[in-house]
Amino acid sequence: MKKIAIKGTGSFSPERVVPNSYFEKIIDTSDEWITTRTGIKERRMIEKGQAMSDLATLASASALQMAGISADELDLIIIGTSTADMLSPSAACMVQYRLGAKKAVAFDVNAACPGFIYGLAVAQKFMQDGSYSKALVVGGEIVSNRLDYKDRSTCVLFGDGAGAVVLEHSNGKDNGEILAMDIESDGDLWHLIHVPGGGSRIPPSHEMLNEGLQYLKMNGNEVFKHAVRTLVDSARKIMAQQGITSEEIDWFIPHQANIRIMDVVAEKLGIPTEKVIVTVHKYGNTSAATIPVAFDEAVRSGQIRKGDLVLVSSFGAGLTWGAALFRY
Repeated sequence: MKKIAIKGTGSFSPERVVPNSYFEKIIDTSDEWITTRTGIKERRMIEKGQAMSDLATLASASALQMAGISADELDLIIIGTSTADMLSPSAACMVQYRLGAKKAVAFDVNAACPGFIYGLAVAQKFMQDGSYSKALVVGGEIVSNRLDYKDRSTCVLFGDGAGAVVLEHSNGKDNGEILAMDIESDGDLWHLIHVPGGGSRIPPSHEMLNEGLQYLKMNGNEVFKHAVRTLVDSARKIMAQQGITSEEIDWFIPHQANIRIMDVVAEKLGIPTEKVIVTVHKYGNTSAATIPVAFDEAVRSGQIRKGDLVLVSSFGAGLTWGAALFRY
């Protein structure tokens, strides 16, 4: 079984900055209320006409440049997203086209917020037997146009963005290595986070739009409880598999959804605050993009360095959750 490592990272966030003060003008909320309960100060949102593949292509190009490989060397492209440009084709095929990665097989993984971790796990399996040697894994979402801006429980939480990594075969610790992966789901709890309209059960129609079924629906209190439990359990599972303690973790990147969830999870794992990478205050919850965006920023700033042991974990609609442990 060949070892797989991350060789390049990239990310892209829209230029449009939307501060908390924007929401004070349209709903009953305040900057203090949003900041205290979520940790979010601002988020990035697309301009009219932008789509997910626009962000994903720019993030991918940046990751390829860092890895020092050209797009035509890729043989696998996986995008974790639930907000592709169209229902069909996949966002991955659109990015393949725009990059000129003609040799790659391309497809999406729809696992909501843990979509990047799911994509990473799938790519690792494809590459371990040597069948594929260079992969691009992207986590990207456009959530801002899926929100009901009259619902203050959801509209203040989300932003748009994309992050990417390039994977190649590795000799192990000297070149980095993905050490352990865990992906899980519980469909019994699908109703806690979902977008009811637009699929085959409730297809697009005037009635669907009038009822607001195209918007994200979420039970925040229940999501909070399940998020903490599953994020902790998944992280502990892969740490135990590798015989690694929290003291050995150099950096923890939790899903950037809510600072209170992140703080509780880190505390339960025994990981000190100074080892937790936080970007939620700048970008809000960008779903599948949160982890690869935060990872790329930490790498490019010099915060994460070669040889560091990194733990990531995420939770989202499905319900889905997962964690990854890797030596960068």
